[in-house]
Amino acid sequence: MNEETAVRAPGVNLGLLLFIPYRALENRVLEVLREDGFDDLSLAQARVFQRLHPEGSRITDLAVAAQITKQTAGFLVDGLERAGYVMRAPDPRDARAKLVQITERGRRAVEAAARVVADVEAEWAVHLGARRTAQLREILTDLREITDLRNR
Repeated sequence: MNEETAVRAPGVNLGLLLFIPYRALENRVLEVLREDGFDDLSLAQARVFQRLHPEGSRITDLAVAAQITKQTAGFLVDGLERAGYVMRAPDPRDARAKLVQITERGRRAVEAAARVVADVEAEWAVHLGARRTAQLREILTDLREITDLRNR
């Protein structure tokens, strides 16, 4: 952060500066999903849903990734399953465990969300310019090394 940037956002901590654009992105994604007929997806469900591995995830892994309890993850997955976004299937590596897998409806929602994310990132790139966008991505990728629980 240079002096000019610090003056433009005095007293605003980095966490908030990181959260505000993410919240705007999240809101845009949910808005478009609702317009596209995925109007039964809550923000809490979306936060768990986006952490699903393409091959499927166990509830315990989702809970860790979303930083919620296993019970909360199970409750949210139950809702996603009722709405047709996911299904539970046996884990081929452990017959006692279940994997939460994305259904066809879920894949359509993922594709719609990915288009919105790409659009928003393109808007941000226009606003920031190519060089600053690349710097932002590099800095945030570096920061992820010490902040993302999945990297530990």
